Amino acid sequence: MQLYHSWANKEVANLAYPFFTCEAVISETCFLLRDFYGGEDTIMSLLDTGLIQISFRLSDEIRTVRELLNRYQNVPMFLTDACLVRISELISGSSVLTLDSDFRVYRKNKNEIVDVIIADEI
Repeated sequence: MQLYHSWANKEVANLAYPFFTCEAVISETCFLLRDFYGGEDTIMSLLDTGLIQISFRLSDEIRTVRELLNRYQNVPMFLTDACLVRISELISGSSVLTLDSDFRVYRKNKNEIVDVIIADEI
């Protein structure tokens, strides 16, 4: 986990704020950080200060998200992944910062590669 933390810090230092995400990502992140002292509070602080912004409403995008989930059942694609692919469709020029290699398989707008910032082999 520490290796990924160092990688993520380096990558984030080169990116412009704010970062756009969805509640599904926040929920998953808080779950993953539950055993790290202050982890969840750090995420809440990033939201509170506006460095991370939630501009995505699942209720507005459910049809497209559902289509993505159905298209990638064999990968499998999870709700968080589908939301991020949809966000990448909605925000032109955006990239997905992830450790999940499945984003190399997913396509936005049916056939376009999702631009990812991903750790190769750490």
